[in-house]
Amino acid sequence: MMRGGESYVGCAPAFSNDGKRLLVCSGCTVSIFSTSTGLRVSSLEGHTAPVTSLIVVPASKILCYCWTSSLDGTIRYWDFSVPESIKKLDLHLPIFSMVIPSILSPPEENNAKAPNIFAYVSVQDRNAQDNRPNPLCGQIRKCNLKNYQTVSHLILKETKRPESLTISPSGNFFGIKDKRKLHIWKVPKTDSDSTVSKKIVLHHTKTFTVLAFHPTERIVAAGDVTGRILIWRGFGTQKFLDSSGLVNGRSMNDGEDKGGVRENDDAESCVTWHWHSAGVRLLSFSSDGAYLYSGGEEGVLVLWQFDTGNKKFLPRIGSPLLYFIDSPDPSLSSISCTDNQIHILKTPSMEIMRSISGIKPPLSCQEICEILSSRAAFDCTSGLVAVPTENYGIQFYSLFANRGLYEVQVFERNHQPVDEVTVVVTLVELSVDGSMMSTVEVKLPEEGIGGLVCLKFWDLDSDSKKFSVSTLIYEPHRDAHISAVAFHPTRHMAVSSSYGGDFKIWVCKEDIQQNGQMLQNSGWMCHAVGSYKNKAMRAAAFSADGSVLAVAADTVITLWDPDKNVLMAVVGETTTPIVNLVFAGKSEYLLSVSRGSKPQLSVWSMSKLAASWSYRIQIEAVSCAMDLSYFAILALLPGSNEHTFRGDGMILLFNVTDPIPVASWSVTKAKGGGLAFLKGDPSEVAVIDGKPSQTLLAYINGDHEYVLFDPYGKEACELSMTTQDDLLAPEETGQFGYTTIYGELPKIDLKRNKASSVLSSASERPWETIFSGSSHMLPPLTKLCSEFLESLLEKRTAMVE
Repeated sequence: MMRGGESYVGCAPAFSNDGKRLLVCSGCTVSIFSTSTGLRVSSLEGHTAPVTSLIVVPASKILCYCWTSSLDGTIRYWDFSVPESIKKLDLHLPIFSMVIPSILSPPEENNAKAPNIFAYVSVQDRNAQDNRPNPLCGQIRKCNLKNYQTVSHLILKETKRPESLTISPSGNFFGIKDKRKLHIWKVPKTDSDSTVSKKIVLHHTKTFTVLAFHPTERIVAAGDVTGRILIWRGFGTQKFLDSSGLVNGRSMNDGEDKGGVRENDDAESCVTWHWHSAGVRLLSFSSDGAYLYSGGEEGVLVLWQFDTGNKKFLPRIGSPLLYFIDSPDPSLSSISCTDNQIHILKTPSMEIMRSISGIKPPLSCQEICEILSSRAAFDCTSGLVAVPTENYGIQFYSLFANRGLYEVQVFERNHQPVDEVTVVVTLVELSVDGSMMSTVEVKLPEEGIGGLVCLKFWDLDSDSKKFSVSTLIYEPHRDAHISAVAFHPTRHMAVSSSYGGDFKIWVCKEDIQQNGQMLQNSGWMCHAVGSYKNKAMRAAAFSADGSVLAVAADTVITLWDPDKNVLMAVVGETTTPIVNLVFAGKSEYLLSVSRGSKPQLSVWSMSKLAASWSYRIQIEAVSCAMDLSYFAILALLPGSNEHTFRGDGMILLFNVTDPIPVASWSVTKAKGGGLAFLKGDPSEVAVIDGKPSQTLLAYINGDHEYVLFDPYGKEACELSMTTQDDLLAPEETGQFGYTTIYGELPKIDLKRNKASSVLSSASERPWETIFSGSSHMLPPLTKLCSEFLESLLEKRTAMVE
């Protein structure tokens, strides 16, 4: 089993002391990347919840130690050169942020022989203020990392929610932003369990978004939601006044003027800089304090010369910025972006040398254009997933290597923070062998005027292994939106269906041979057009050999000969429109998915042209195993069942001939998720599952986190996702099924097969539900009788002489 797709930008990364490695928080682990290649070299595993803070201990280039905190309530001390966990502290409260001031002090001030090392943590304590009308769940606490027994009762600050801690590079100050206030503490020179840090508060008229401390002077900068940057000089001149009465080398008194300081704040002066058009997300001083870096929604890194206020820019990064980190190597730095990418920069030229690409997050317009928004597409042969991106592109991500490979730009667009969504990539589809791709982009109408639909076909270049556009078709179905695109399994043929009531079959022009040389395919053209009673056609699929084309016309399934464009048959009818069609196995069966008020999964027999069995269930995704008669569905659970099933969705594995699931797993974030059976390299699969296996099931959730596992192996039960004991419903007092006729049967040990799910265990006790349920949901009479009679017979072992 293999997991991946975690966010790399949940918190700030950290460089190793030699600058050769970059430590990145990635879900419950810390991934360690090489700064020279951008590839992952190792990881720190042990936390059971997302890692929220990462602090590398400054030391010689030989020593490699770091501290981490996590939402699992633990703090760990690591030697990441091994990698190995050395120490673990359990605070029993989710930790959202952590700073350790003493390890940042200069060598002459940092007393290495001190018995205690103190960390300041931002935790969440839901039981702290339940008796108040507005409970304050966030707390800033002090924690002794050396002589630790329990969380210190010393609470420095309570907030409505946990806030992120920011520490000065010198380790003398740390602070938080809380709405329109900055709370700044001074770290005591001689710290102890009972020592209370001094605190000041700085005010503003707008909500703060980020803050940063100057590395050498008593200066703090903060950004707000309007894009302004406020800079306070000489903060704490009264509260943090040294015993000598001097601050920054000069005397201060309460009577001096405070330039631009609001509400008589404890600071010498306050100035405002303004360039950003939206909220400031990134704010950081250079290591020498000569520059202030800022960034936000514009995707532009601004370099402010701190003494003069002059600006330089690093534009066209392509995504909003989050963190800027300096490296101990003065020639390197890193910048983290909201699109789950970390760029390694070469300083001082600020040139992007390489990038660490995680999987791109879901589109922000998903809720605005839910009907039009595209889902990820899978290349089942090579183990790739194609994910739509915010900048109208498609990212190709390797599920086996857990890294981004490259991006294809579907529609040219420069990142602009104030742009409204005007174009949506609604469909992405890959051919079976991964050599062809189709995309559909929709230009949204402005005030009901000017909408445009564009269908594009892409070919994979054999040398560069990247897609390039081969054909562009505007308004392929007049003014109707395209509902689905499907590729022929063996030929250069595709079908597109539309809500306008028709479908079109497209063929790629045959290779032309001239002068003994084979020319490339020149483009795609329309081969045939079909419709059925002017009904909206919402789904389409080719059979395994490509001889049959199935197109859903509202609530019925039409079967066509794709070569002759002849309607061969019409199959059944459902209560709600069919939105997805998939041929199972070698096309003896066809799966249909209906959504709406009465969602339904139906399995149709192609030999009988009739329904085989069905379920009334909300389906999010479905996938069929290659060359096998198995298929998997991703089902959404009602909100009332989330606690019982430990998730909001379930993956059910079926044999197409049997309505009883073979296995099931509960999952989280199922809305917007996807499923696919992958066929990868056997050596790679062996690493994942511990044995050679040609088939893996990939589940990607709504946040684009994914897991790969062998659904037929014993290791699959470890996914859980859920076991039989987890899924058993509370006992009911009433009798049903067989018991209403013949009474109770002898009790059977339900724990004899803990690896099975509750749904698969139903096949072991068929008499309990044999007469229950709607008539159309019951198995055939032949199956009922054989299983019923077999359950009454006593099995004996035959003795062979």
